[in-house]
Amino acid sequence: MSLPLAKMSCPAYQCFQALKIKKHHLPLCAARWSSTSVVPRITTHYTIYPRNKDQRWEGVNMERFAEEADVVIVGAGPAGLSAAVRLKQLATEHGKDIRVCLVEKAAQIGAHTLSGACLDPCAFEELFPDWKEKGAPLKTPVTEDRFGILTEKYRIPVPILPGLPMNNHGNYIVRLGHLVSWMGEQAEAVGVEVYPGYAAAEVLFHEDGSVKGVATNDVGIQKDGAPKTTFERGLELHAKVTVFAEGCHGHLAKQLYKKFDLRASCDPQTYGIGLKEVGLDYQNPYLSPFREFQRWKHHPSIRPTLEEGKRIAYGARALNEGGLQSVPKLTFPGGLLIGCSPGFMNVPKIKGTHTAMKSGSLAAESVFKQLTDENLQSKTTGLHVTEYEDNLKKSWVWKELYAVRNIRPSCHGFLGIYGGMIYTGIFYWIFRGMEPWTLRHKGFDCDQLKPAKDCTPIEYPKPDGQISFDLLSSVALSGTNHEHDQPAHLTLKDDSIPVNRNLSIYDGPEQRFCPAGVYEFVPLEQGDGYRLQINAQNCVHCKTCDIKDPSQNINWVVPEGGGGPAYNGM
Repeated sequence: MSLPLAKMSCPAYQCFQALKIKKHHLPLCAARWSSTSVVPRITTHYTIYPRNKDQRWEGVNMERFAEEADVVIVGAGPAGLSAAVRLKQLATEHGKDIRVCLVEKAAQIGAHTLSGACLDPCAFEELFPDWKEKGAPLKTPVTEDRFGILTEKYRIPVPILPGLPMNNHGNYIVRLGHLVSWMGEQAEAVGVEVYPGYAAAEVLFHEDGSVKGVATNDVGIQKDGAPKTTFERGLELHAKVTVFAEGCHGHLAKQLYKKFDLRASCDPQTYGIGLKEVGLDYQNPYLSPFREFQRWKHHPSIRPTLEEGKRIAYGARALNEGGLQSVPKLTFPGGLLIGCSPGFMNVPKIKGTHTAMKSGSLAAESVFKQLTDENLQSKTTGLHVTEYEDNLKKSWVWKELYAVRNIRPSCHGFLGIYGGMIYTGIFYWIFRGMEPWTLRHKGFDCDQLKPAKDCTPIEYPKPDGQISFDLLSSVALSGTNHEHDQPAHLTLKDDSIPVNRNLSIYDGPEQRFCPAGVYEFVPLEQGDGYRLQINAQNCVHCKTCDIKDPSQNINWVVPEGGGGPAYNGM
């Protein structure tokens, strides 16, 4: 099966000239734009404006080619690749022929992978016991840990006692993108069909409601939503089981949460953004995670480490911080969720790769058992692999997450992070998380912002170009690349809300929480007021906008396959 990769063009830096408006707080004169004013059209994506109501699409051939597989996996990160490799290992061990197809939206395996990546190798060693002989890129074992609390000018050292989750003895410092690329090679070697450059855009369903598979996105659509002469429909991939391993805040997982009500019995997920551990539950709309990161680098205890160094790359990614309380139901007819899509990150440990890998391996074992069960009688066309969730809850993954479940929410008290540290010292280090209660999260991150009138604007120091840097030159180092002439994949449910609500009430927080300069408010070409401009070419696929938008008006969907950042071992 040979499938051409989608074309890419127009590097992100080409659109930087458009970003000339200073992104400080704007005057509230934007409120003059009333809800009855004519709103400039921003969103042209077919998920908002259906093509069957657009005359420009009349007569266009919308037939899709379909491929059949036993298992389709969406996302070639640590979890997805672990599931794929384990399935083929089991097939070889038992002499079975199982077709496993894996689709990945990045042009190359590992190109969208970003992590601080101090790796706990336990799950990796289970999957690849001979990893040293095979030359896996785990070269740098941790030799020392230092932990401290930073005041404005000083650092207060905090001892890392044996048994605390921050202890990194036995772990490896890795470039996760390189490790994922290596895992991709191992997957292909055992017979997994790996298709980079194909973004899964749609979940397909059988008539009985079970998941049938996925469809990759269409290509050849103009920015205004009209078909190009080169338009091609995406590919349908059908499977007995579809495994969703999209990573944090996957856009297909969001659809599945609603379709199967998977979040009915869990807390809201809460997030951080991977520049520095800046939680996305902050309240001040003037806060900029990117600028907080730049300011942090100037701290007297941090700056000496960075001096004389050279900035060679940049990236950003949201990460799940909800822990055990926020894990949704993991299985549904025809599919299941693994890895950072449902969220298995150990927050105080600041690690989720090992748990993601283990969830992938456990899913593979559960799926394989059903696929090879000759006496299986499924109630739905798509198999419902309920054993996966049962097996996960019996594993060390669940035990590990249960022990630390209260550490993150304990930071929500009046003592903040200091209260969390006290709680960790008493209830984790002494009692190992066996307290008979479970603390809850305070709500959705998007609901935490206060109105701008109740907050103080934050004045950030200008970057010096040596330790701290401006946003646009940073994004240029991410390798971000999108086809310019396509509908923006940052879609708005209502084009009027950014100005009429977000700007007027919260002073336009999207211009600050985005770490790639995608959103900016620019003056109207005629009359007073502002409009939102979306520079979709800059998007590094971090999903922060979809998470933090106080109106929940932004819906991130996949762009044409192959678009996005091109991280080299991030």
